[in-house]
Amino acid sequence: MKEKISVILADDHKIVTDGLKFMIDFEKNIEVITTASSTSEVEAFLLQNSASVNILVSDINMPSISGIELCKRVKTNYPHIKVLLLSMYESKEIIREALQVEADGYLLKNINRETLIKALNQLYNDGTFYSEEIIPILLNEVQKEKRNSSIIEKLTEREKEILTLIALEITSEEIAEKLFISIKTVGNHRQNILLKTKSKSAVGLVKVAIKSGLINI
Repeated sequence: MKEKISVILADDHKIVTDGLKFMIDFEKNIEVITTASSTSEVEAFLLQNSASVNILVSDINMPSISGIELCKRVKTNYPHIKVLLLSMYESKEIIREALQVEADGYLLKNINRETLIKALNQLYNDGTFYSEEIIPILLNEVQKEKRNSSIIEKLTEREKEILTLIALEITSEEIAEKLFISIKTVGNHRQNILLKTKSKSAVGLVKVAIKSGLINI
């Protein structure tokens, strides 16, 4: 039996976590293992249960400590956990901050159930997911940074091919099918690419691909 995707929902408004949980509860392969109304609750839960968590879905405007800061802490202390940030706003500054802490996804709160489920599955499969409305902002912010082709020159042709597919938000499973290789082989290539580009996550790889001109969206 396929392992379920374990999710934490964090928002200081219970109506939001209840709504998100309601949408997720219809999915047989995803389960909400806890909800939290503050970042301190999230951190307390992770201190004891981090190994069982796959994805943290957090509002950006959390009391005391922001979702951005929470993402930074989770990425530092529990790098295996993917972080999906939620916001009411298409703020360039917030998006820039989300990129800096390498959030795996960023969704606006007006999402429908289909988009939320797609995002969770994509993050679980080593992908990234950003709302269509903010992708132009995301690309502008990344393209402002200096282009760096020297990093790309370190990659083999196969690694460049896989990096391009990762940047296009294609999951490891889909890459394996497309290139007729095993998921394990994709994973090995991914690790090599991470090391060569000095990236920490799929978000970092997307940034490298855009800055180097490997993809043009």
